Amino acid sequence: MWLDPRERIHTPEIEGEWLNSPPLKIGELRGRVLLVDFWDYTCVNCLRTLPHVRGWHRRYAASGNAGILPAERGLVVIGVHAPEFHFARDRGNVERAVRSAGLEYPIVLDNDYRTWQAFANRCWPAEYLIDAQGYIRYVHLGEGGYGETEDAIQRLLRESGVTTPLPAPIEQFNAADRPGAYCVPVTPELYLGYGRGRLGNGSGYVENQVADYRPAGERAPDLAYLEGPWFAGREQIVACPLLGRESRLRVRYTAAEVNLVMAPPDSDGLPVEGRATVVVRQDGRPLTVEESGADIMLDGDETVIDVTGPRMYRLVRNREAATRELEIWTRKPGLEAYAFSFVARADHPELEAGS
Repeated sequence: MWLDPRERIHTPEIEGEWLNSPPLKIGELRGRVLLVDFWDYTCVNCLRTLPHVRGWHRRYAASGNAGILPAERGLVVIGVHAPEFHFARDRGNVERAVRSAGLEYPIVLDNDYRTWQAFANRCWPAEYLIDAQGYIRYVHLGEGGYGETEDAIQRLLRESGVTTPLPAPIEQFNAADRPGAYCVPVTPELYLGYGRGRLGNGSGYVENQVADYRPAGERAPDLAYLEGPWFAGREQIVACPLLGRESRLRVRYTAAEVNLVMAPPDSDGLPVEGRATVVVRQDGRPLTVEESGADIMLDGDETVIDVTGPRMYRLVRNREAATRELEIWTRKPGLEAYAFSFVARADHPELEAGS
């Protein structure tokens, strides 16, 4: 969305702890076009947007691989990492995600949301384009609109004095973003902590303590159901299997792809740490190879995920969106589950390696 030029919104300073770069000051970047991308490494919408942001950096930044622009005219890309969950405030976790995604441009850790608030931002991902005079000229919130955003980048580069021939926009990575694509409505993101979540269990959450949740007779769609012993925290639920009983989580969903943000047991108030194995089943059976997300492994007759770090795990990758039931369970105390995300189509090859 192009902003009304009469608004003349000055770009606020970008503050926080910097990765891939010494601290940058907006005033020192005057004369260059800036792209500011708000993201979080657990957000599926951000992960699907990153290949485009990375591509724009490589095409148009002075230090990019393509090298088509002179150093004094190149685009400056700055990623602002605003954490959605507490573990995403950890510098080491973000650094691993940055390396895994191949992000070479400057990243700032906005752990206290000062930059988020200065921009009056309200979602992940969000792109802000700043012209050579330091004014915010274009904003795109959420996924998609990549061709339009790249056109805006080129327009502002032209305004800044770039005369070098510029390439055609990058081809859309996701089929759902291409012209003529048809997307079915999917289950919305489901948060699992009591702060933003809502259980299908009739009893609801038993907050901040371990409770034994009873199986539901019928499960409504688009709701998470707990079975067995779980601890319900504000951000997450924590598996607490007792006497050999599993902690189970079920959801009836409509989508092609299912992802789940999880973290292994750690020492934060828990007696165990390390990793956890989660069994994943769809419609009461193990996943087939064709249905398996990038993080699924085969363990005997079961399909499982080895949870070794706090991030988004790719559980299911069906060919088409449909209504199905997903079940996960674990016998490992301390496993943390934060939020499900659902995608209409899962066809992004660059995201298959994990985040």
